[in-house]
Amino acid sequence: MTDLQSRYALDAAALRHFTDHGFVRLPGVLDAGTIAAYEPEITGKVIELNTQHLPLEQRDTYGKAFLQVTNLWRHSDLVRAFVFSRRLARIAAELLGVAAVRLYHDQALYKEPGGGFTPWHADQYYWPLATDRTVTAWIPLQDTPAEMGPLAFAAGSHRFEYGRDLPISDESERALQRALAERDFPVVAHPYRLGEVSYHLGWTFHHAAPNRSDLPRRVMTVIYMDAGITVARPVNDNQWADLRAWLPGAEVGTVPDTPLNPVLYGDAG
Repeated sequence: MTDLQSRYALDAAALRHFTDHGFVRLPGVLDAGTIAAYEPEITGKVIELNTQHLPLEQRDTYGKAFLQVTNLWRHSDLVRAFVFSRRLARIAAELLGVAAVRLYHDQALYKEPGGGFTPWHADQYYWPLATDRTVTAWIPLQDTPAEMGPLAFAAGSHRFEYGRDLPISDESERALQRALAERDFPVVAHPYRLGEVSYHLGWTFHHAAPNRSDLPRRVMTVIYMDAGITVARPVNDNQWADLRAWLPGAEVGTVPDTPLNPVLYGDAG
């Protein structure tokens, strides 16, 4: 199995792609044996902790997009070992060009069979953080063909400031689909091979198609931030909620060095 502590060798092309396009897809970050060792526990915790029990047809667009369960690492030592992987965190630090990264939070995103589309959005709309040195690792736990709804990116959109005030919604889907097309941002939507992991910046716009297969699309994500980042004053209600939930006790203008936000790679100084 892949050693979750070992280094993944990023090449210059991957680093350049991330800088230019706001995301990168990396092959062979994990192997089949490693995923097989952790996926049952992650899936078991999603089933145990999931609070969404409405039938798909009774949910709103966000509810149809996926089952979302956060901070699984707090409920399982095995999941904690996965989320705290030095290998995954070091990739995040090297892509961001920072000496160290700390955890913002993890979240499982399971798109059920028949689950709907994930609207266009940028994650950092939700995060009360002072800089853009944030990145999400998107880790499929199976081969993810087109019919399962793999993550798709608008290449270069991390520099596009329109739409940064939009929460994920039907409105963000309509407005961003139009705006991104008008500006000719290429949409990169490809299947994921087992073991492939993508990383995208907090301001990179992305979405996903519905799951048209008869199997759940099982994905684990880990969100990293520069270990020296500081808390910004929230500018919307969602950021106030995130401050309370994911950065408990952290004050505006301070580094969020809380028990929920440990350094996962490097020396925070």
